[in-house]
Amino acid sequence: MKTFILRRLALLVFVLLGVSLLTFFISHVVPADPARLAAGAHATGKQVEALRQKMGFDRPLPEQYWRYLTGLVRGDLGYSLASRRPVVEDLKDYFPATVELTVAAMVICLIVGIPLGVVSAVRKNSWVDHLGRVVCIGGVALPIFWLALLFQLIFYRWLGLVPAGGRLDPGMVHPQTITGLYVLDSLVTGNWSVLQNSLAHLVMPAITLAFASLAWVARVTRTSMLETLGQDYIRTARGKGHSERGVVFQHALRNALIPTVTLVGLQTGALLAGAFLVEIIFSWPGIGYYTVNAIMAMDFNAIISTTLLVAVVYTVTNLVVDVAYVALDPRIKYQ
Repeated sequence: MKTFILRRLALLVFVLLGVSLLTFFISHVVPADPARLAAGAHATGKQVEALRQKMGFDRPLPEQYWRYLTGLVRGDLGYSLASRRPVVEDLKDYFPATVELTVAAMVICLIVGIPLGVVSAVRKNSWVDHLGRVVCIGGVALPIFWLALLFQLIFYRWLGLVPAGGRLDPGMVHPQTITGLYVLDSLVTGNWSVLQNSLAHLVMPAITLAFASLAWVARVTRTSMLETLGQDYIRTARGKGHSERGVVFQHALRNALIPTVTLVGLQTGALLAGAFLVEIIFSWPGIGYYTVNAIMAMDFNAIISTTLLVAVVYTVTNLVVDVAYVALDPRIKYQ
């Protein structure tokens, strides 16, 4: 197992190298002048040229990439043209918000999707199964941006139950920074007013982001459970007099969860991609919101850095999923 993990971590280096190479050259192919954008609309030609030389944009692309790569090894992601700050500092500010939103969405996805899939399989063709099918079809068919706008219309405009967007109400001071996750930080520090307010702001974007992934998890869990419940060892367990609850949860569910675990690893990447739209619509100051603004400003360093960050998260998540297989099925061995 240790050899397998080390080998996967070593491959991560090559994955990041390939992602950085593709992102760097594709972003520089776009017909835009970052020096002009950084200098402003009223800068003279000489000022733009001087800034271009200072930023190294006048040098050949391979040399620019090499400079970026050597800086990346040192932990230097460059400066953002939009915020005029080191990109590392920007990521420290924006990434925790995306982590909080993605984790909340994944929790909703698991605590709703897996039970819905299990119950739909155990009570096949019942009203619960039909309801699960409606949820699954809706989750796959409804565009996430339309669902977000619909939720805002219903729960904010008409019912007034939750805020329209943001992480906290205007004027409310954020909790003492420990992890950057407002819900966790306010819980640890005992700041109950901020905890309540942050949860109110989190619930609608988290449900919106989770809806599509929830549908896939429920559907895959149902299919896997139906297949597992038809196996010979399940009939044997029932023949020995085990209760139906014991057969479902002790014998069937553990084996049925292996495809679901695989899907959860893939859905992590889908949640990160969906977070871009959700963060824009709900004004959630996360990595997606930051990246969209970087793209609009042609902020190359910020675009490449956020792409690398998403690649790291996605790759590490899939490594965790592979390790989880062993806990679910002892027959699986990694060499």
